Amino acid sequence: MTADRPEGQAPAGDRGVQAPAGLLAALDAYEAALLANDLDALDDAFAAGPDTVRGDDRGLLVGHDAISTFRGVRGGVPERRLTRVEVRTLTDDLALVVSVSAFTAGGQGLQTQLWRRTDDAWRIEAAHVTGRPKAFDTTIWRTVGDPLLPATGAGALDGTTVAVKDLYAVAGHPVGAGNPTHLLESPAQPVSAAAVAALLAAGAAVRGIARTDEFAYNLTGRNEHHGTPPNGAVPTALPGGSSSGSASAVRLGMAEIGLGTDTAGSVRVPASYQGLWGLRTTHGTVSRDGLLPLAPSFDTVGWLTRDPELLVRVLEASLPDGPTDAGPPGVPTVVTDLVDAAGPAVQRAFRSFVDALPGADGAGTAVAEVTLADLGIPPLEDLRETMRLVQAAEATAAHGPWIAAHPGALSTVVGDRFAAAAANPPDQVRRAVARLEEVRAVIRRAVTGRVLLFPTTPGPAPSLAADTATLEQTRTATTAMTSLASVGGLPAVSAPALTVDGAPVGICLVGDVGTDRTVVRTAGRLVRDGGEPRLPVGAAY
Repeated sequence: MTADRPEGQAPAGDRGVQAPAGLLAALDAYEAALLANDLDALDDAFAAGPDTVRGDDRGLLVGHDAISTFRGVRGGVPERRLTRVEVRTLTDDLALVVSVSAFTAGGQGLQTQLWRRTDDAWRIEAAHVTGRPKAFDTTIWRTVGDPLLPATGAGALDGTTVAVKDLYAVAGHPVGAGNPTHLLESPAQPVSAAAVAALLAAGAAVRGIARTDEFAYNLTGRNEHHGTPPNGAVPTALPGGSSSGSASAVRLGMAEIGLGTDTAGSVRVPASYQGLWGLRTTHGTVSRDGLLPLAPSFDTVGWLTRDPELLVRVLEASLPDGPTDAGPPGVPTVVTDLVDAAGPAVQRAFRSFVDALPGADGAGTAVAEVTLADLGIPPLEDLRETMRLVQAAEATAAHGPWIAAHPGALSTVVGDRFAAAAANPPDQVRRAVARLEEVRAVIRRAVTGRVLLFPTTPGPAPSLAADTATLEQTRTATTAMTSLASVGGLPAVSAPALTVDGAPVGICLVGDVGTDRTVVRTAGRLVRDGGEPRLPVGAAY
């Protein structure tokens, strides 16, 4: 049956439409709750239990709790009215409802819902939402074009597009650094950053400038100014940062290449959380000219792709002297300290992955195991603390004057982090800065001729609804695992190899200085030999 809504009239219960008793009243109440963002009423409108589903262009949510979590961080919907409702009665207590929404600001959407009556109340068991068309997703992109910048040459990247993190200079555009005040004051850049120019020269086009956590000083992907980019693998989870927009654009098929940066894990973490390939390059190998710094002792150029072959092509196109290395894939060595630093579920998944790898004779495990002590490398906590103190000092030097001149311009989380960085005891900072090069040299000697293997992150991506305290705990645990490559200034790739609780987690391979290509090729072989991560029934990606 069809219910046509009069122009300008909000839904108001049954108006002679032949539908099961009370159904249209329930629909009207649901629409009113949406417009009011009444979370309690919206929770009650969906059937309780693990089998309720809701889908849209960002993915599928399974279970009442997942839907409630999503709604709690989404915010309300723009003002709209229902202009048409189609009802198909399936049984006395089950009906399919398809409705058209007209938005006050223009555009229309479509909602398809399966309603069931239980305990004399109608509730939604399944829903699919087609939102109104939008020019582009402003949580992912700061600006976008078709393309924003065309290729300047031809080569190995012909036909590909790039999502450029909003820390790189893009000719004709300002650098926003994830902060609206900084964007307003930033001039248009006369030339593109060296890393951008290299991709353009190899045949890639810039699709757009992608969102970043403010000044890259965060790992969650949450940005209070612009919203949180979607995690294309797990809709109820954070995307990972700080190269969040670049990662989401690649995962969602909006670009083939995500150009990011990696200081303390800002490429590796979103790659792990979204099931992508992400490479942190050897420190200093790829030019950082035209890149807004965070902590130059650790800042590196990095990329995210959906496959390792493209990642190697991007690497080779970005190096002034061609490939960094052309040797065969290395034989990995598991670092047990870093496996133990992961959560129990990740440890189990990682051990199962490693145990399934064929040995040199086609049977048994293909890897050896060592501890950091075996390698003569300081404990993880020492590495993390060295990185934290030096990064904090350099971030304060790079951005402290601007922050002081713009009180209130930063979000609470990033503002608090910069404040804490500036307050670190000077003697601790001096000791950390003094020992960095020594520790870096120790790590590099230990890794010579090796490829180290361990999980990329302690667990899957945190929930969208995770509070600040939980995220700070996750950050501390994560940076302990990312610090080895960052302090060592070494190449590290995160490869999508594990599935934990239906969500992706990467494996990380760290190699010797200049062996960027080898670590990617070795990771590719491991993922191929171990099998692509298998998705359980009902997995979110």
